[in-house]
Amino acid sequence: MSDVQPPRRARRRGTRAGVAAAAGLLLAACGVGADPVVNPELSDDDVTITMNWWGADARTQQTLAAIELFEQEHPTIHVEPTYSDWTGYWDRMATTTAAGDMPDVSQFDQLYLASYAERGALLDLSTVTNILDTSALGANVLDSGRVGDDLYAVPTGATSNGIIINTSLFEQYGVELPDTETWTWDDFERTSVELTEASGGEVHGVSPFGYDSFSLTVWARQHGGSVFDADGDLTLTPELLASYWQRELDFVESEAAPSVAHLSEVSGLPLDQTDLVTGKTAMAFIPAGQFTAYQSAAPDFDYDLAPWPADSDAPEGFQYLKPSMYWAAASTSEHPAEAALLIDFLTNDTRVAPLFGLDRGEPGNPAFRAALEGQLDESGEESLAFTEAMSDEVGDTPPITPNGASDIEILLTRYNQQVLFGESSPREAADAFLGELGDSITAAG
Repeated sequence: MSDVQPPRRARRRGTRAGVAAAAGLLLAACGVGADPVVNPELSDDDVTITMNWWGADARTQQTLAAIELFEQEHPTIHVEPTYSDWTGYWDRMATTTAAGDMPDVSQFDQLYLASYAERGALLDLSTVTNILDTSALGANVLDSGRVGDDLYAVPTGATSNGIIINTSLFEQYGVELPDTETWTWDDFERTSVELTEASGGEVHGVSPFGYDSFSLTVWARQHGGSVFDADGDLTLTPELLASYWQRELDFVESEAAPSVAHLSEVSGLPLDQTDLVTGKTAMAFIPAGQFTAYQSAAPDFDYDLAPWPADSDAPEGFQYLKPSMYWAAASTSEHPAEAALLIDFLTNDTRVAPLFGLDRGEPGNPAFRAALEGQLDESGEESLAFTEAMSDEVGDTPPITPNGASDIEILLTRYNQQVLFGESSPREAADAFLGELGDSITAAG
């Protein structure tokens, strides 16, 4: 974290754990606005709107700078910022939304988009097209902000999933990487084991997946399946989920990955304390948009990005561009025109591009990408180049997480722990996970 403190006007409210409990609050009650005014007009008077986001201090400083620029451009509109870490963010969001006090503009994640939209908490952005221009965003990007046929959120950008490689460690221990453009899962595991053995166990080859929905979705698509369909139904098979967790167990058994006890100890640590940053593992599965954050957190190491390993029968287009995050407005906002104007500014004003860089993913607006030319450091250029190269290989973006499934990563983490500690077999855990998640989706419907 930077030593620079946020200006006084940025209120950092207390956070607390309990995203699942917070989601329950949203299920119980939800502040819903009246039917929105179509094409609302900007007020002639001074207006104050609230804006909410999650992230580390660097993102806070970037966002405050963008707010200042917006207020200079629109001196009668004042933006009151609030922010927190990821866990506290959704806890507070559920509470304020249930009370009818959702912030006017919020940073959103696809895990929660359908849940809030289907409860009427988000503004239908088709009602503010007189102010909000989304024409610069391609359909494949913009459509990821739709729930049903209606647009409720504007994506900030998108990222693919990749393998981050600490090339410094491979050089230090004299282990040669295979061709990462064509490597198979056997190549990947063999190389990981070689790194572990060459270091005498001081370093392990890989931090495995097992608990995040992004990597699970890529795994499912690589093996001919999916997690959800366009109707919001759960399509992931227990066999496919079990194979995902079995691959993780294989990594541990071969010592390509650290021990179960160690993986449990480091679960949930902040990025700057992860094994990849501290040099205890050499590879990991990450959203490519996080590459610059890892490189910044470990400046003494050199990192590279590579595609996922794949076997010969993997279908084309199994990778996809996941929306990094979104901007959304509250249906309860008393100032929908001003909220839409702020989202339009953050989406289209190219002066925002160098402020945000790639912090919110590769920009969805091509003009933002052009504005970043010459503005990025080496790791930023590499991250952008990787995502753009992967754009030629990705398939259609899968449906967003449906209403009732927002806790998918909480459930994945819980059942993944059971698998790692031998409390359940991969198949037993898969059956239980899918049953619990399916029940949640059904109840929400």
